[in-house]
Amino acid sequence: MKIAVLHGPRDLRIEERNLDTTLAPHQVHVKTQISAFKIGTDRGNYEGAEAVPGAPDYPRPVGDSNLGIVQAVGSAVVDLQPGDRVVSRAWHQSEYVADPQLNLVKVPAGIDAEDAVWAHLYTLSAQCYRKALFTPGENVAVVGLGVLGLGAVALGPFLGARVIGLGNHPGRLAMATKMGAEAAFLSDDVDLAQKLDAFTEGAGVDLVILTANPWPAWRTACQVVRRNGRVAVVALPGRGEDALDFNPLSMEWFYNKGIALIAVCGQGGYLFPTPGADRFDGVRGCTHTLSLMARGLSPSRLITHRLPYTDMALAYEMAASRNKEMLGVIFQWPEH
Repeated sequence: MKIAVLHGPRDLRIEERNLDTTLAPHQVHVKTQISAFKIGTDRGNYEGAEAVPGAPDYPRPVGDSNLGIVQAVGSAVVDLQPGDRVVSRAWHQSEYVADPQLNLVKVPAGIDAEDAVWAHLYTLSAQCYRKALFTPGENVAVVGLGVLGLGAVALGPFLGARVIGLGNHPGRLAMATKMGAEAAFLSDDVDLAQKLDAFTEGAGVDLVILTANPWPAWRTACQVVRRNGRVAVVALPGRGEDALDFNPLSMEWFYNKGIALIAVCGQGGYLFPTPGADRFDGVRGCTHTLSLMARGLSPSRLITHRLPYTDMALAYEMAASRNKEMLGVIFQWPEH
């Protein structure tokens, strides 16, 4: 099997490794069709930015959005069979043996592979709403219009949100509108406060979903949210950034406004939990995301590049150059 391994900053290699396909009872053998590039976090790993706590050191595989076809199943697997399409959190690799922790989820018939491959990433976007206890009808601003942020934008209408996209490039604003935002503004617009007030009819932005790492994005998020509002942080604030020129927890933005800062990590907020289980764990949440795709949610709209896996390093270099024309990237694995 082939797998993408990062040996150090900007040293990404496709390696050949042996794969033992002898299956334990709960394991599944999968051959990858396509995998998707989650640009933000993987770009930081590629550049050698500050390590994420708990993440593996170099050399390390990369990627976590994989769509493949089941080849064989273990004796205790009852919900999958050979030929089924599945999405998982597997690395960029040509095939793998999946344990349950990879959150293997069957893709229903009728959902395009280039939509389904984003299911786990879009489930993280949905978690931003869940953990912040979003209420339908609220005004939601998404700061940072990469793949993860545009996922939050696209999910908004399905969840009952009025969504505003805030970004730093006109092309990203146009994509936010295409993905479902009712309004989209440049984050440095001198009239931003007035435009948000007009859009929300004076109610303000109830929830900000922050998906961008740079500190200026943090500042924007805390500035635009209303008093007693909340900011759901799914970014890694300050990773790879220069030293701060302001206090990210300024009394003006945080304490005086009564803002709730929510880290979108771990189990989501839920007022009526299922006894002994997470009602929207990685599998159940992903299953719900796939059901929205059957109703019209279409992540493939943001795909800008389709590349053979052999060109993966090229894609990572494009990401490192901060190419704003680059959004969704699909790596194709079957060899012809």
